[in-house]
Amino acid sequence: MTQTTLTRAGRPAAPAAAPTGRTAPGDARRWWGLAVLGLSQLIVLLDGTVVNIALPSAQADLGIGDGARQWVITSYALAFGGLLLLGGRIADLMGRKRTFLTGVAGFGLASAVGGAADSAGMLFAGRALQGAFAALIVPAAMSLLTTTFTDPRERGRAFGVFGAIAGAGAAAGLLIGGLVTQYLDWRWCMYIAVPVEVVVLIAAVPLLSDTGRHAGGRLDVPGAVLGTAGLAAIVYGLGEAESRGWGDPLVLGLPAGGVLLLTAFVLWQARAPHPLLPLRIVRDRRRAGALLTAGLAPVAMFGVFLFMTYYLQVVLGYSAVRTGLAFLPLTAAMITGSTQLAARLVPFVAPRTLVVPGLLTAATGLLVLAQAGTGTPYATRVLPGLVLLGLGMGTTMMTVMATATAGVDPQDAGVTSAMVSTAQQVGGAVGTSVLNSVAAGATQSWLAGHPGAPVAEATVHGFSTALWWVAGLLVLTAVPAGILLRSGGPLRGAGRA
Repeated sequence: MTQTTLTRAGRPAAPAAAPTGRTAPGDARRWWGLAVLGLSQLIVLLDGTVVNIALPSAQADLGIGDGARQWVITSYALAFGGLLLLGGRIADLMGRKRTFLTGVAGFGLASAVGGAADSAGMLFAGRALQGAFAALIVPAAMSLLTTTFTDPRERGRAFGVFGAIAGAGAAAGLLIGGLVTQYLDWRWCMYIAVPVEVVVLIAAVPLLSDTGRHAGGRLDVPGAVLGTAGLAAIVYGLGEAESRGWGDPLVLGLPAGGVLLLTAFVLWQARAPHPLLPLRIVRDRRRAGALLTAGLAPVAMFGVFLFMTYYLQVVLGYSAVRTGLAFLPLTAAMITGSTQLAARLVPFVAPRTLVVPGLLTAATGLLVLAQAGTGTPYATRVLPGLVLLGLGMGTTMMTVMATATAGVDPQDAGVTSAMVSTAQQVGGAVGTSVLNSVAAGATQSWLAGHPGAPVAEATVHGFSTALWWVAGLLVLTAVPAGILLRSGGPLRGAGRA
């Protein structure tokens, strides 16, 4: 397969050039290309969280029930995660630049649909379309990044920037959402992506280049159907637990059916002539550990964004803007963990040296947040918890991203990059559905056991219970991460899958 790079046409980057201390003629263009890819990543991740602060307003405006409100988040995450593998394979087969530009244009149109929503269903549909086109953008962007920055030190810097953008996009979405919701309207949280995507389209045409595509394969449609249907069944079934109860046949049957579909997906991948997910990619021990961590760790971020937004606005009475500002320390901490800790150390140490402490630090932050009450000052509980969570997650996620994509054959770069994002989005979507049900159930139990108690106390109890569960999940995740990610640094001598 001919590699796609960001260098000048006819002068592709060498596959693994050793550092020489000189600046190649195409270097400036490569780094400007990284800026374009980073901006696309920023808007995709920003739109994953920008509606969180607007959610109370959108919920009231469109008459969305408490049990269905999580679908504003999970419809995006489910479409994104469920279609990422297909998007990654499309990028490998059809060309990364072409796939990238298609995704950017479609994402802008889907954002306009969501902003114009006059019903809950239309908003959910707009969010799902955003996720579907994001599934084209992200693997194309990450595979361009992977095949362009092959030198260990440059690759560490590039992934550090990319990881910082990921953290900034997720948390900055909360601040922008607050400003837009308070001073304009919640709909502008959707519309804001449109002009940004126009800028990305204009800049990407001259700065990104495709030197070819892998023409020897075909799209695995049966695999895409099995995988997406399995994930959708699991997430939808778990999402219904809050309103139907955990003993409901639908709540029990759909996840079970989803597991069967995913099992069929794996069996099909082992025999498919052109598999959507070549199993050789996940047979590598370090890559498997990185993907497992990438799927479980984001549950913490999804849960915090959902619960703390409601805690700050509904319980503490913060304005939308003040809520967004309250999340800024989380952004700063994630950038610090990604660029100043992980990016500097990841070429030289075993991945577990960074991932295990990162997970435990994030878990500590969640436990601090779980202690917040109805009258807890921001500075004594919320701020320390957000900082610890950000440092831990920034360090962890940048390391697993670099580890999962290291040493991949060029023809598998797109699907491997997609697998990392799939793990993040699906883990977050499933986690949000479960946590929303856990929090709602704990709130109802509290009210039943404390007749006449303030609703705010019951709500905080529900949030706290969910955060305790997430903290425990991160501690458990540290165990397989410590076992599977124990070899040398991910950017040196990574074996091919």
